[in-house]
Formats: sequence, C-alpha cells, structure tokens
Amino acid sequence: MAERTSILAPFRHETFRTLWAATLISNLGGLVQAVGAGWMMTTLTTSHNMVALVQASTTLPIMVFSIAAGALADNFDRRSVMLVAQAGMAVVSLMLAVTAWMGLLNPWLLLTFTFLIGCGTALFNPSWQASMGDIVPREDLPGAVTLNSMGFNMMRSVGPAVGGMIVALAGASAAFAVNAFSYLTLIAALWRWQPKRVKSRLPREKLGSAMWAGVRYMSLSPNLLTVLFRGFLFGFAAIVIMALLPSVAEEYVGGGALVYGTLLGCFGLGAIGGAFFNGRIRQRFSNEVIVRIACLGFALSCVGLAFSRDVALSHLVLLPAGACWVLSLSLFNVSIQLSSPRWVVGRALSLYQTATFGGMAGGSWIWGLTADATDPQWALVAAGAVLLVCFGVGFALPLPQFDDRDLNPLGTFNEPLLKLDLRPRSGPIMVMIDYEIAQEDISRFLALMSERRRIRMRDGARQWALLRDLEKPNIWVESYHVPTWVDYVRHNLRRTKADADNTEQLRALHRGEGLPHVHRMIERQTVPLDDTTPLRDSTEV
Repeated sequence: MAERTSILAPFRHETFRTLWAATLISNLGGLVQAVGAGWMMTTLTTSHNMVALVQASTTLPIMVFSIAAGALADNFDRRSVMLVAQAGMAVVSLMLAVTAWMGLLNPWLLLTFTFLIGCGTALFNPSWQASMGDIVPREDLPGAVTLNSMGFNMMRSVGPAVGGMIVALAGASAAFAVNAFSYLTLIAALWRWQPKRVKSRLPREKLGSAMWAGVRYMSLSPNLLTVLFRGFLFGFAAIVIMALLPSVAEEYVGGGALVYGTLLGCFGLGAIGGAFFNGRIRQRFSNEVIVRIACLGFALSCVGLAFSRDVALSHLVLLPAGACWVLSLSLFNVSIQLSSPRWVVGRALSLYQTATFGGMAGGSWIWGLTADATDPQWALVAAGAVLLVCFGVGFALPLPQFDDRDLNPLGTFNEPLLKLDLRPRSGPIMVMIDYEIAQEDISRFLALMSERRRIRMRDGARQWALLRDLEKPNIWVESYHVPTWVDYVRHNLRRTKADADNTEQLRALHRGEGLPHVHRMIERQTVPLDDTTPLRDSTEV
C-alpha cells in the first residue's frame, strides 16, 4: 500500500517514464518561449494590457477549443491526436522564430503566433491527460497527475532563467527557435509508444453529438460542476502573477529579462515543493481545506509582490504562490479524472480546462486593464481580494472528496434479438420498463428513480418520464427516448459498475414475476396504410 500511495509509484511503468521525460524537454522549450514572448512584448509596446494579453492569447484557445478537443480525445486515437498537435506547434514555433529573427514582429502578429501555439496546446491537453488512465492503473493516477505537474514546474524553476539568459544573450528569436526544436523529443516518444487499442463495435460519434454528450454528462454531475466553478474562480484570480510579472520585474524590481526569468523560476520552485508534499497534504487534510489554504496563501503572495520593491523579497513571495498553484490545479484535475468514466473522461477534462483556462484568459485581460487604469500594484491587490472570495465560496460550495466508485464499464449488456430489420440509424426509439411496486416501498422506489433519471439522461436518454397506472396503481413505468438504435446501444454500453447498485435495488423492490419487463419500440412518423407498408422513419438512413 505504501508503494501505491507514493508519488513515485507511476515511475514503475516504462511508458510513463519515457513520456514524462520527453515532456520535460518540451515543457522547457515552452517556458523558454513564454519568457521570450513576454519580454518581446515589453520591447514592442508600453501597454500593460498588451503584455498581459500574451498570457491571455495562450490560454484563450484552451477555453474556446477544449470541448472539441475533448470530443476528439474520446472518439479518435489519442496518440494520433497528440502527434498532430505537437507537429503543428513545432511548425508555428519555427515560423515565429524566423519572423522574429527577420525583425517583422509587431504586437498583434506576436499575439497571433502565441494564439496558434495555444490552439495546439488546446488540442494536445485533453488527449494527454486522458491518456494517463491508459498508461497507469487507477490507484497510480493521482501520482501521475502530480508528477506531470511536478515535471512542468521543475522546468518552470529553471526554464524561465534559461529563457532569460537566452533572450539576454541572443534575443527572443533564439528562444523561439529553442522551443521549436524542443517538440521533437516528445514527438519521437509518442511515435514509439504503441498503446493498446480497444476496437469499438459502434460507429464513431459525430463531433457535435460527442461534444453535447460531454456537456450533458457534466451538467448532470453536481460534484463535477463544483470543481469547474472553483477552478474558474481560482484561475481568474491566480493568473494575475503570470500576466503581470514582466511588468513587475521591469517597473518595481528594476530587472531585465534575466530577473524576470529567475522570478518565474522561484514560482516554479515553489510549485515543485507543493507537488512533492502533495500526497502527504492530501492524507492529512480534506480537498476543501487544501483549496482554502491555497487561496489564502496565493492571496498573501499577491499582496506581498504588490508592495515589494526588493529583488530578494520578490523572489521569496513567489515560492508559496507556486506551491498553492500546483496544490489547487492538480487537485482539481485529479477530481475530474477520478469522477469520470473512460468514455467521457477526455470531454470532462476539456470542460474543466475550458472553465479554468477561460478564467485565466479573462483574468489576464481584466488585470491588464486594471494595471493600465491604475497600477500593477493595485491589480495584484484586487486579485488577492478575489482569491479571498474564492476562499469564502468554499463554505457554500465545498469540493467533494475523490470519487472511489468503480467507473469501469458494467459490460453486461447484450443487444436483444430483433424481429424488425432495423438499421443503426433507425429511430427514434422509445424504451419502457414495467415495475410492480408495493405501497410501502413507494418512497424508496421514487428516491431510486430520481437517481435513475440522472443516470439515464447523463448517459444519453431523452424525454425521461415515470408513469403510474391509474387502474393498477402498483404498476409503474419508466420511459425514455433515444434518437436511433445505435444511440440506444451506446447508452447501455456507457453504464458503469457504480450504476449497477441502483439497478439491483430497483429490481429488489419489483414484486412481479421475473425481472422488470422491457419494451423497446420504434416510433412511426406516419400511419401506414396496411401491415405490408415498409418501415419508414424520419431519421433512417
């Protein structure tokens, strides 16, 4: 058990070790590029808002495109999606380096390039994070997420300093070139990885339907909605340091690109410390207490950075900020992964990223405007006040503990033998299940049916209803619709082992002979002239 709870447990798996090491190099290049872009903007304009928009341009695509990327992660080969994303970012980074070297960059062109790199990140992240469940077993998943955060922040502790040195010695174009070539290691590691592919007997979901299925699942999962809202609020406020640090380094500390890099490095060192003690902290405190501590600690760091005019002190106040950053965001991420079945985990993670990075993009813009209207100092103080609001929200919307239910597919569904010649897209399909319930069991039955409604609709059912026979009041009928026969099959295959308990309890209340009877019917859109009229419907293809 000790080995399983250790943060180093995922390193037992060779694939994780290889990919983790490759991401270190890729993350180093990304951080070098971030320093180059942030500092380049300070040389192109004096606007605090434009400097802050460098951060916003990177996070905004993650908010806008993550839901589509999550649907791709759940419906296509995740390795292929990641390879396309990495190759695209490498090409864009190389173009940025060449443009900067030729002296053609202006503020809006720089934002365009960073936006395109953010688009690649938006495509890559859901597939990468969802792949953790394919690479390591469930018990090692929290450790894998934490190690990924630790790896990124290890590079954050040295990457910005390296980036500052490269910018100071060779210019921003060199930093962009380093990033372009840093993608090659991860591309090679992904190319070598051959994950086990599970072939689905069902056709691939259409992109729009897949996206809506993810939104529907999330909207019917109260615990996940709480994580999304808290992630948005934390990201909105906490991004202030990353957004305004170039301005703080130049105006308050009086440093250049190298000092800016070392300030980011201290933030990364703090994050490494937070990741290292993450497991122990989770054993001692609840998820909600950890996030409250993180909000309070980050708020204090914001205020400290706002009023510090000393180089050493400014570096020190960023250490707790980094620790609080990784404690909160890794906890949010693990909560989403452990509370989502494999069929929708990519979309759940993408919606989490949409909320969190949407908050970051909006925060970067708002705090940049605030800094232009007043001063970076008061923007930092205002963000600290929002973090105190995030602290207080926890009393009304506390974070749930990690979900320990078995969310693996139940795997007991077998397609019934049909006597009508249906095609996969034939429909709509109506399903009715008959129950015979004793009077004394009605309260318990209704409570179970309330949970059943949420499960059904979360997995794709529509127009769910519970009917009671007026002449035989002990007869209850559950009914719902699905658009097509293939949607009915997909709906049943999505059922998890955790859902089986609800089914068993409902069957235990049923007083009729055998199991509750299931009626599966196709709706006709017109009335046939006779029994020989071929079956037609509006959605048959």
